[in-house]
Amino acid sequence: MADGRVARVTEVIAGSTKGFDDAVKIAFERANATLRNITGMKIMEFSVNCGDGKINEYRVRLEVIFILE
Repeated sequence: MADGRVARVTEVIAGSTKGFDDAVKIAFERANATLRNITGMKIMEFSVNCGDGKINEYRVRLEVIFILE
């Protein structure tokens, strides 16, 4: 981070019935609607919600990195 910029990290959890890739996209789209200057995301955890012998939801926990104004 050049020029003395300061970044912040916030955690986001998102889910999708389609898959992990879709959950990541959902998380990014929601974070991008609220936060400005997102520079990256780090996937911290993958998990699934199961029931009745099947996967019901794919979940991701991410850190969203953005530059403070």
